[in-house]
Amino acid sequence: MGLLSGVLLLPLAPVRGVVWVSDRLVDAAEAELYDPAVVRVQLAELNRSLDDSEIDLARFEREEERLLDILDRKSPLPGVRP
Repeated sequence: MGLLSGVLLLPLAPVRGVVWVSDRLVDAAEAELYDPAVVRVQLAELNRSLDDSEIDLARFEREEERLLDILDRKSPLPGVRP
């Protein structure tokens, strides 16, 4: 980047910084959300809730299917790196 373009684009630096930070936050959130260890813990909690009669079988099956789908996917969302 040349000196002139650096000076002209300087007012956009805060916007680019916010975009960069938000991209890092999204990456971290997706990594945590789709982490297999986290999903397995959620499955265990779901099973405990069913065993303790906190949820009914229909809700258990919906949530279990959703969590198993997350585990089966290599890339959870289009354009997201595995």
